Amino acid sequence: AMFAPTIRGEEMFVGHYGVSFAIQPAARRVPLWVWFIAVQWLDVVWSVLVLLGVEKLRIIPGFTEANALDLYYMPYTHGLPGSIILSLGFGCLVAMFTTGARMRTALLIATASFSHWVLDLVVHTHDLPLYGNSAKVGFGLWQDVALSFPLELATLGLGAWLYARATRYATAKGRYVFWGFVALLAAIQVYANFGPPPSSPDAMAITALGLYAALALLAARVERGVVFALEPIPIVPGRRV
Repeated sequence: AMFAPTIRGEEMFVGHYGVSFAIQPAARRVPLWVWFIAVQWLDVVWSVLVLLGVEKLRIIPGFTEANALDLYYMPYTHGLPGSIILSLGFGCLVAMFTTGARMRTALLIATASFSHWVLDLVVHTHDLPLYGNSAKVGFGLWQDVALSFPLELATLGLGAWLYARATRYATAKGRYVFWGFVALLAAIQVYANFGPPPSSPDAMAITALGLYAALALLAARVERGVVFALEPIPIVPGRRV
C-alpha cells in the first residue's frame, strides 16, 4: 500500500521527548504539549518539505541497523544554519503567545528545538550539513542498534525522571498514568527500530506528522488530567515526589 502507516525509520525519536520532559519544569507557563512539538519541530518542518518535494530521502531497507532512511538532501531543516533559524523562529512564535519572561521562554524553546539537531548528530550517519548540502556530519550510532536503541530509551527515561521529580500529581493514579505514557513512548520506539520500513518517503512524512500531533495531544491530556503542575520543586536526594 502506497501510504501504509508505519513508524519504522523514524529519526532519533523518543529520545527527543526526554529533552521536553527535562526542560519543561523550568518554564511551567508553557504546557508540555508545546515542548513535545518544540523538540520535534525540525522534523515537523522536514516532513512538510518532504511532502512538497523540497527535501528528499530514499527508503533503503538495511541502510543502517536502526532504520532504512537515506537522508541525502535536507539542507533547510537539518543543516546547521537552518536548524538554528527554525529553532529561534519557533521560540519567538511560542513566546508571542505566553506571558511573563518572554525572552527566557523564547530561548528555552529554541534550546529545546535545537537539541533535536544535537541529538541527531549522535545517531545520524553523515547526512547533517554544516552549510548548504555540504560538509555533512553524524557520529553514526544508527549503524549499531545495540547502541542507538538503549540511548533512545535512556535519554527518554532520564528526562521523564527529572520531570517526575519536579511534579506533584493531582490524584493517586497520576504517577501511574504518567509512567504509563512514558512506557507507551518506549514501546513506540521498539516498533520504530524493529518494525517494517516505510513504504515510501511520503508515507514516512505523513505518518511522522500524524504521530507528532497524536503524541502532543496525549501529552496535553496527561498533563491536564493527572498532573498538578507547580513551580519547580527543589530536588532533594532521597525525597519522593
